[in-house]
Amino acid sequence: MPSAAPSTHTSGGRRRVAVVGVALSDCGRVDEATPYALHAQAARRALADSGLDRSVVDGLASAGLGTLAPVEVAEYLGLRPTWVDSTAVGGATWEVMAAHAADAIAAGHANAVLLVYGSTARADIKARRRTSNLSFGARGPLQFEVPYGHTLVSKYAMAARRHMHEYGTTLEQLAAVAVQARANAATNPDAMFRTPITVDEILGGDMIADPFTKLHCCIRSDGGCAVLLAAEEYVPDTAKEPVWILGSGTAVSHTTMSEWDDFTVSPAAVSGRLAFARAGLTPADVDLAQIYDAFTYMTLVTLEDLGFCPKGEGGAFVEKGRLLRDGELPVNTDGGGLSACHPGMRGLFLLVEAVRQLRGEAGAGQVRKRGGHLPEVAVASGTGGWFCSSATIVLGRG
Repeated sequence: MPSAAPSTHTSGGRRRVAVVGVALSDCGRVDEATPYALHAQAARRALADSGLDRSVVDGLASAGLGTLAPVEVAEYLGLRPTWVDSTAVGGATWEVMAAHAADAIAAGHANAVLLVYGSTARADIKARRRTSNLSFGARGPLQFEVPYGHTLVSKYAMAARRHMHEYGTTLEQLAAVAVQARANAATNPDAMFRTPITVDEILGGDMIADPFTKLHCCIRSDGGCAVLLAAEEYVPDTAKEPVWILGSGTAVSHTTMSEWDDFTVSPAAVSGRLAFARAGLTPADVDLAQIYDAFTYMTLVTLEDLGFCPKGEGGAFVEKGRLLRDGELPVNTDGGGLSACHPGMRGLFLLVEAVRQLRGEAGAGQVRKRGGHLPEVAVASGTGGWFCSSATIVLGRG
């Protein structure tokens, strides 16, 4: 097995980087665990999945837990990494950190980087017996919006309404995203909600922020996950088929809504273009996509901005079952944040599901290409804030 010491790789080329281990912690309703415990459970499972010894891990990426994240998480896991990242850009954080980790490994600054997350977002709310506060800080640029009660969900709702105004996108089309996410969740034993839902049920639900009713919005769950990235020389010693990082891209847009140039364009338009160019691929090469879906509109507009359909045609694209496991472009095959899990930040879960699909480990929810072949290329695209940040990772077999 290659040395666990930091690489001194100085040859002319950059090392290839693979995802060699993925795992979920217990998810859904996990009242008895702490966030640290979920981190540890996911990390142990991901290492076991990889077949590598923990001694090879010399990098750690974590965010959102502890005063000195990721130092506290590293200590809890018994790791002493020589490469760390604690980027925090909302839901896109994990794709950004995966890109950072892949670059570090490729350059020889680390050999194996563990990305790990855990949250008891649902249990914490239940214990405190109060509702979640979805408004954000009253200092800096946001101070001009906070007095008007402009919450996170209302920012997404405004963007959705603008898309409806500009392009004729309908409530039924937005609801179709949630219907298909729930249908995909039906084959996922780890999904929190698996009972089918209809467009009429969604449209008739309690209004949260016009035009979003309850089922247009993500669920709130507990849970964690972990992803282990490693340099190519570790791959022969791993237990599973590697999934390669083919390309990545990141982008930021705005925090203040008045600084957003176009409510119908997300920063995925930039991160996706960069990721595909660096992978040497196009959207037409992609077999499935895992897209951050805190709200139905996020899925629709991200599909447009990644290039899966022209701008303004997302509504028509998501109709007629295209996003289902056996559809034209399977999206959020585990049920996504709308039905499977959403423990605070979901970006790392996108990578786990993409890898499992490419490795053929999704059981009854497995995507198959024509002829029964496994998918070859997947995309994981995370969105942070209120379309404030985006990061896209292109993954592939072979």
